[in-house]
Amino acid sequence: MLAVKKPVLPPVELSRDDFRNAMAVLAAAVNVVTTDGPAGRAGFTATAVCSVSDEPPSLLVCLNRNASVYDTFCANGHLCVNTLTSDQQALSNLFGGKTSMAERFATADWSIEYTGSPILDDALVNFDCRISNRVQVGSHDILICEIVGIRQRERGDSLIYFQRSYCNTQQLT
Repeated sequence: MLAVKKPVLPPVELSRDDFRNAMAVLAAAVNVVTTDGPAGRAGFTATAVCSVSDEPPSLLVCLNRNASVYDTFCANGHLCVNTLTSDQQALSNLFGGKTSMAERFATADWSIEYTGSPILDDALVNFDCRISNRVQVGSHDILICEIVGIRQRERGDSLIYFQRSYCNTQQLT
């Protein structure tokens, strides 16, 4: 028989630091999210990416509304999630920094497929997507993305972000 216990009440005040410290223990794949279209070419590094549904195939990407790339992604209406391999930490840092878009895209080889978003040629996997919905939550928009194309390597080791540093999937086993 299942015992019913009194719910544990959350702390009276949850600080931003408490939240960030707790989130640091959630290991996540590192992705470079890209777009190109009438509003321009843009990209950023993201770990806030996850699957939504397999029917239709979809995923979500969280994007800060204050990010310099926000308007470009919303106006273009499509994106590609490029999941990085363990040897692409420098690319992650480049797309996560204050470098120009031209510098970011100049350091790797890119292709174009269904949506027109840049697809990183040597990524572990690429999800070419149309943004089908946006939901505002706090400082971010959750971009619901319908996947229209997938390109995947046969093998590879994923770049992971955990405890505020990079590691790879081999280090987690």
